[in-house]
Amino acid sequence: MALHTTRTFQTFLKLAFAGMLGASLVAGDAGAEEKPPSPGSAKAIFGSVSLPSQGVAQPYGFYAKGCMSGAVALPTDGPTWQVMRISRNRRWGNPAMISLLERLSRDAARYDGWPGLLVGDISQPRGGPMFNGHASHQIGLDADIWLTPMPAHPLSIEERETLPFTTMLQKNAFLTINPSVWTESRARLLMRAASYPQVERIFVNPAIKKKMCDTWTGDRTNLGKLRPIYGHDSHFHIRIKCPPGTTACKPQAPVPADDGCGKSLAWWFTKEPWAPPKPPKPGTKPVKPREVMVSDLPNACSAVLAAPSVDSIQAATFGGAADAPAVAPTAAVPAAASDEGLPVIGPVPDDKPSIE
Repeated sequence: MALHTTRTFQTFLKLAFAGMLGASLVAGDAGAEEKPPSPGSAKAIFGSVSLPSQGVAQPYGFYAKGCMSGAVALPTDGPTWQVMRISRNRRWGNPAMISLLERLSRDAARYDGWPGLLVGDISQPRGGPMFNGHASHQIGLDADIWLTPMPAHPLSIEERETLPFTTMLQKNAFLTINPSVWTESRARLLMRAASYPQVERIFVNPAIKKKMCDTWTGDRTNLGKLRPIYGHDSHFHIRIKCPPGTTACKPQAPVPADDGCGKSLAWWFTKEPWAPPKPPKPGTKPVKPREVMVSDLPNACSAVLAAPSVDSIQAATFGGAADAPAVAPTAAVPAAASDEGLPVIGPVPDDKPSIE
């Protein structure tokens, strides 16, 4: 009986892995196919804005429900970074995030043997919900970093749009790191990113988290910032705290004080995270999800949309005229519940994505 149960679970894990791997590869690219948003929805409106607003830098609301003013763009090229998927126009963020990305790229190149960052999505020019790809990234304080090192040559526009993602997972194995792909320099990059005090969380695939728990021999003080989640096998997602003075920003509760290598990680290696949703009860009328409208976001987001634009992308590129915009203080808001109500032993952020 025990042998039968073990084999059944192993079969389940293989099937779950197949689905997970497909979703994971999609999760690496936020340009995956999704239903187009309806005209007038928050996704459609924020996704159609090409330039940020003038004025002070301010995030409004929560990471997965908000917008931002006074955004600045990460330059498409730097000595230790290159921006990917430029056509999406998602290289905008709060100056605190853009500054952190530049610093991480320099520090990782200098100290960790990482030649430079390939930077994915940050936020749209005024934040808000995106057409596709993410539930978060709405207030300029989230950013995706590829787990592919920057090449020695500048990538062409075509290469930046089409370069495939490289999964860290081993094919046909459940939540297992591929030893021929994973490197110590990737581990050092993750811990470098976690070392900055303004970094709140770093989302990684559960297999990557387990690999770090099992093998990291350096200072483990910040290991708990690495949070396991679906996808994220070819990139990692940095989330920083609300910058000082940005009191309209809704913070997320701090991560637990431990290293996150116990029950919270073990949960991901059970059936529960991969189980399909329970079918509705007989006779239950299916509820169609309602699209998010601008009125569902913080009140300030309507004003952000109506605000005049900066003169050009160049004028709002970090390091230029918008190097250090001022911050407008507003009323403070309470922190969101830790990991947004998902199982206590399964630390998934509130923006639990099918595609993140």
